[in-house]
Amino acid sequence: MREESFAFLEKLLSAPSPSGYEQPAQRIFSAYIESFSDVTSDVMGNVYGCIQGAGESCPRVMLVGHSDEIGLQIKYIDDKGFLWFAPIGGVDPHLTPGLKVNIHTLNGSVAGVIGKKPIHLMEAKERESVVKLEAQYIDIGAFDRKEAETLVRVGDPVTFSSELTRLQGGRVTARGFDDKAGSFIVAEVLRNIAARSEKLRSDLYGVSSVQEEIGLRGGTTSCYNVRPDVGICVEVDFATDQPDVERKHNGDVALGKGPILPRGANINPALFDLLASTAESEGIPVQFTGIARATGTDANVMQISRGGVATALVKIPLRYMHTPVEVLDLSDLENAVKLITAVLPKIVAKDSFNPVS
Repeated sequence: MREESFAFLEKLLSAPSPSGYEQPAQRIFSAYIESFSDVTSDVMGNVYGCIQGAGESCPRVMLVGHSDEIGLQIKYIDDKGFLWFAPIGGVDPHLTPGLKVNIHTLNGSVAGVIGKKPIHLMEAKERESVVKLEAQYIDIGAFDRKEAETLVRVGDPVTFSSELTRLQGGRVTARGFDDKAGSFIVAEVLRNIAARSEKLRSDLYGVSSVQEEIGLRGGTTSCYNVRPDVGICVEVDFATDQPDVERKHNGDVALGKGPILPRGANINPALFDLLASTAESEGIPVQFTGIARATGTDANVMQISRGGVATALVKIPLRYMHTPVEVLDLSDLENAVKLITAVLPKIVAKDSFNPVS
């Protein structure tokens, strides 16, 4: 991966962006794409990069990846200065005790830890049970409520303290790959398309959406705004090459073997075929999965926006989803960018994806 792209990925991942608080990450996305696309945003916080195609009646193509991550929100400050919180998105209560966190305030980041009763003081039954999130708390080292309230406010968002770290080969770990990996790919595709000497025969909209983790909200509003004819959602998916994941129900998916192309009711058959055949002709490795229902991604709301959109999913294999130590392979990101960049010039007509005609 080129150095500038990796630096952008690192900045995007380090920016706090729990659902509803995505502004820091969205500003980084916007600043990165403004030199090669027209940039706008909306009242929800979605950011759009647009590259106009050649011709007057071009189909509209929308790429979308969501920038929001799971996190926490401060709900209450007690008399001793401990902070009580609620989850933003799907936070696993098994993982949170003992973690370092950052509370994002008006005056910058405040460090804290999620407290945990020492194992020496726990009854046998306590050791076997999971502490519910509502019974967990954050310790910022404050002496009392008065001091804590000079530092944080109720409603402040919280992220897990985790930075992008290189593992072996092209594998890296960080929090928030779900789905800043998608936003990253959208930005890189826009950059690649802008560098082409020949214009697309479609109008391209690259969207970094918001509030996906709490109900596909930014995907719904951004798709309504763009009014695409064709849409590709870029997401992450469960890698099944770790020891404790069942392949029979989740598919055979591994890091480093290319992006995933799902099939199912949420996927337009003609657009899927175009992606799969392009991958084959371009020598881009891909993996296949089946999703026998609507997906829990922005592709779901995209497909049924207005009168319907020809929709596909390009997904990145990810280990340990919704943890502070998500792991992926950088080659899968790069191959997803190559695949989508190669497909876009082949989209030339609005009616090419009618599955009946």
